[in-house]
Amino acid sequence: MNFSEYKFLITSDLYRISPKKTNLPTLLKALVFGESYKYIFWMRTCNYTRSHPLLKLLAYPVARLMLHRLTYKLGIWIPPGTNIGSGFYIGHFGGIIINPECVIGKNCNLSHGVTLGQANRGRNKGTPVLGDNVYIGPGAKIVGAVRIGNNVAIGANSVVTRDVPNDAVVAGNPARVISLKGSAGYVNNTDYEEPGVLVTAPAQHAPESA
Repeated sequence: MNFSEYKFLITSDLYRISPKKTNLPTLLKALVFGESYKYIFWMRTCNYTRSHPLLKLLAYPVARLMLHRLTYKLGIWIPPGTNIGSGFYIGHFGGIIINPECVIGKNCNLSHGVTLGQANRGRNKGTPVLGDNVYIGPGAKIVGAVRIGNNVAIGANSVVTRDVPNDAVVAGNPARVISLKGSAGYVNNTDYEEPGVLVTAPAQHAPESA
């Protein structure tokens, strides 16, 4: 990862919570008061600093220590190196566990109590792969080598063990498709531009209840 890629990732993550301003003062404010963003920032910083020999020696230990402290403070465990796309958003912290082998697309929304876990045997042996613009509700669990399509909404406390098609809304245990309305209204502020050039977001509508 080069610096431009790193800057784009932390800026796109910031844009998800502050679409009108992604400048340095806004970043500093998010690092002081935005607990979830703080975790994402240090996770991204770990990934960047450990990929460069000098930074790995000087800066990575500091970033890793910060992430380690936040892991226990916030109850979030997302190991550095986990493959996560741009515009990552954690709505509420606490009880979040992500297996490092998972693949998460861009503009993913995580809620508290979410687990993306590994299955060690059976037809679903492996870890989840998520598409873009996926919303995962509180307490949801996605286990095994399941493929979650683009623009998917996963309801609260759902247990997903099978593939989910694009634009689906799933709920229940085991999770089943209940509509094809997708994640529209749940995943907002996604109109940033690569690489790191951001535009003003349109007015967002309040999300519908699940």
